[in-house]
Amino acid sequence: MAIVRWSNNLWDPVNEVEPLQSEINDLFDLPRFPTRRGIFDRAMSPAIDVVESDDAYTLYCDLPGIDQKDVDLSIASNVLTIKGEKRDEPKSKARRVYRRETWEGSFQRTISLPTEVDGGKVAAELKDGVLTITLPKREETKPKQIELKVK
Repeated sequence: MAIVRWSNNLWDPVNEVEPLQSEINDLFDLPRFPTRRGIFDRAMSPAIDVVESDDAYTLYCDLPGIDQKDVDLSIASNVLTIKGEKRDEPKSKARRVYRRETWEGSFQRTISLPTEVDGGKVAAELKDGVLTITLPKREETKPKQIELKVK
């Protein structure tokens, strides 16, 4: 029996495990902005942007090719949930897919809302493939201008 020394010229099991270890580490990093594709990537989730102004938060969600009837919004305990389904055209023998980079199927996004959001005044609109949700702030949390009187 001989002792074999690992070298760069031979197969190294550590190099085989390293990509998986990196993906597992990425899974626990929040927020996650992956720079490469991996087994833990969520490719079937629409992108979301949240913008704050003095009066409200505005959420933009990319939903290209999705009908309004296929989207469901709900708010419970300061949590906004966006559910939906993107349906593909029916399969046919005359149509063969050469390349497919878009996704289809069900999706769900859940976003925790700040406590200052007034859930009773939320408005939503789906236009040109972008869902816009306006989340007004409660009056008591909005910044107020105080008038200064000079005597």
